[in-house]
Amino acid sequence: MRRRVCLFLGILCFGNAVAEQKTAELPEALPEPMSLAEALRLSRPEVPQLMRAEAGRQSAIAEKLSADALSAVQLSASARARVIEPSYKSDDDDRNDSRAILSLRKRLYDFGYSDSLEESAEHAVKAGHLQYRQARQQAHLEVMRAFFDVLLADLEYARDNEAMSIAFIAADRARDRNELGQMSDVDMLQAEADYQQVRRRQYASSNRQLLSRSRLALAMGRPGELVSDLVPPSIALPEEDPDDFEAFWQQVLENNPELLALRAASEASRQRLAAARAANGPVLSAEVDASVYNRNTSSTHPFAAGLALEIPLLDGGRRDAGVARAQAAVSEADAALREALLRLDQAARELWSARRTLRVDIQASRAMQDYRDLYLDRSRALYELEVKTDLGDAMTQITEVRLQLSRSLFDWAMNEARIKSMTGQLLEDTQ
Repeated sequence: MRRRVCLFLGILCFGNAVAEQKTAELPEALPEPMSLAEALRLSRPEVPQLMRAEAGRQSAIAEKLSADALSAVQLSASARARVIEPSYKSDDDDRNDSRAILSLRKRLYDFGYSDSLEESAEHAVKAGHLQYRQARQQAHLEVMRAFFDVLLADLEYARDNEAMSIAFIAADRARDRNELGQMSDVDMLQAEADYQQVRRRQYASSNRQLLSRSRLALAMGRPGELVSDLVPPSIALPEEDPDDFEAFWQQVLENNPELLALRAASEASRQRLAAARAANGPVLSAEVDASVYNRNTSSTHPFAAGLALEIPLLDGGRRDAGVARAQAAVSEADAALREALLRLDQAARELWSARRTLRVDIQASRAMQDYRDLYLDRSRALYELEVKTDLGDAMTQITEVRLQLSRSLFDWAMNEARIKSMTGQLLEDTQ
């Protein structure tokens, strides 16, 4: 009985431990409501662009290990068990000719081939880390854009929902007036058609609410985890924009992760070209063997040490083909670097000049918001006095202005984030 109780308690403890471990492995649940900072913090790396970048980084690390192994000490053991028929001239009639050999080998010099491979691998690893950092920046930007899109979708729905309510009331009144003979069929049907158009836009806005939340979940690496309520971020504009574009462009040239990665990749391709030119060249190695033989003859020896020089004489053109491929890779890497420089130059100028345009857009939207707020107050006062007013239209217009202001503020925040990403300063850490 005691043994059964102990066994039961042991199983119960093991089950609790497994359950606690699984619970610890579960990702933190998304909060309701969720802020932008929480969305960025709770994003997971299981997004394709990060997974591809991580695979590229691991591939570069594997290439580095392979290059290091070429000049490392190699130790191998071999054994052979066989039975022979001794020669009639042999003094040893033992038929057991088994042996065991322990071999140690190290490449001493290969005329720069292994050194070039190691240099190439080091630059490839550096490029892999920088590419992963760039991918993390892009994933960060995608979460921001998706987060803002959800907020904009909610504002669009609020605008279209108010417009639909107003159009519904207008269509309902038109039907009543038509029944009383105060409105023609044509005017009544026009009001009904207007309502259906606004209703269609409201349904489309509702669908965008759902789809934008799905895109946010995908950008965060958490598909299917839809958040219903988001906290709008507080976005403050600096009093003045910096006007030294050349200083900004110099930071891009020095710190942009994409450029740094392409420069490292270009240097890696040049080192691979040097390795290709040194391939199939002479190789000098040191060798040490320790052997155990069952039959001792004049040709068996328990220990041997020496140098080995290998000189390939004919390779059928493999070296020339390898050099041609490596040269093509250098040209391709240089072209990619040049293309990135031109593209980033244009992107930097567009982002820099967008600051002024976005600032003007925000100022215009705020002025319009002040006007619409005051206009809404007047329309509400007239409505309470039972004077003919356009209160419904005023409410729709104020929602539209808030949408435009939010869109301009979010575009400003995205523009600033992209500027930081161009100089590699978007993320706090540099891994």
